[in-house]
Amino acid sequence: MLSRVAQTLRSGARVASPVAGALRNSFTVVQEASGPGCELYVPGTQAKIIPKAAKSAADVVVMDLEDSVAIGEKEVARKNVIQALKEVDFGNKTVAVRINGLYSHHMYRDVVDIIEQAGERCDVFIVPMVGVDKDVYMADALVSQVEEAVGRKKKIGFGLIIEATMGMMNVNSIAAASKRNESLHFGVADYSASTKSRTTNIGGPNKLYGVLTDKDGDKPRDFVWGDPWHYAMSRIVVAARANGLRPVDGPFGDIGDPDGYRAQCNRGAALGMEGKWAIHPSQVAIANEVFSPGEAEVTQARRVLEAMEKAQREGLGAVSLDGKLVDIASIKQADAIVKKAEAIAAMN
Repeated sequence: MLSRVAQTLRSGARVASPVAGALRNSFTVVQEASGPGCELYVPGTQAKIIPKAAKSAADVVVMDLEDSVAIGEKEVARKNVIQALKEVDFGNKTVAVRINGLYSHHMYRDVVDIIEQAGERCDVFIVPMVGVDKDVYMADALVSQVEEAVGRKKKIGFGLIIEATMGMMNVNSIAAASKRNESLHFGVADYSASTKSRTTNIGGPNKLYGVLTDKDGDKPRDFVWGDPWHYAMSRIVVAARANGLRPVDGPFGDIGDPDGYRAQCNRGAALGMEGKWAIHPSQVAIANEVFSPGEAEVTQARRVLEAMEKAQREGLGAVSLDGKLVDIASIKQADAIVKKAEAIAAMN
């Protein structure tokens, strides 16, 4: 249900590393998921834009039936999405639909109509406002019933949005709630509202969140900005990775600030996020660039693997490479980078 990049990576997730001991872990082995970098969201009401999104460089196209659709336009948006799933050529992209939340009576109609009328092209349902594991169970039960009724051959996967305090509190059990689960997403806007954060921005920094450097006589003190979303993102990454899911960062609302979007992508990638939403086509190329390993990064990763392979042949557990310690743990990091680069190259 993922794109070819993800399928290639998943199929090789448990393949032995070229260096013995590289996949050391708990006795409980997690089937790790990896894959797409950019997820482009398109309002379901914008029927003319959907074919353009299908031709974009985004790894995932998400047709939205929730927040970007006014209450009075829900049925029109659903019909547009069903028509697109039947008629638009999405190529090898992962195709997802963000359905309405379990809090809404529109949700069941989204599920039933899409499965009954749109054929097999929908790969993933993005489920918003997940608060407890029972929410996932309910969605799974409904989807399973409709799939069985129509004889659907391909099971629909779930991408779960964590965007409220309850969901964040229960993120671990949510991540483990269904075999359909493929990804966890950070819904920063609703999350900030849920925590009563003092901001009206969608993602990005907050000028209020920072610290002053120590007082030093009469010298001016610097105000150093912090990242108010660091904890939430880190918690989602841990829950996702522990359950073999892809952690995905949510939207950045300032579409006129490409440098700001790039900074958010970089910080997400540094924390372990697998990709990021794009809410405008201009953000797609940036996300793809940031979440794909660069040539220098891949070269260095190969050097680490070669150095450790040589070290183990010589009976050593660790070596120095460019003045830095390299040991068994380094192999996992390097191996993941190389595998992802090879999967992207194979797809292209």
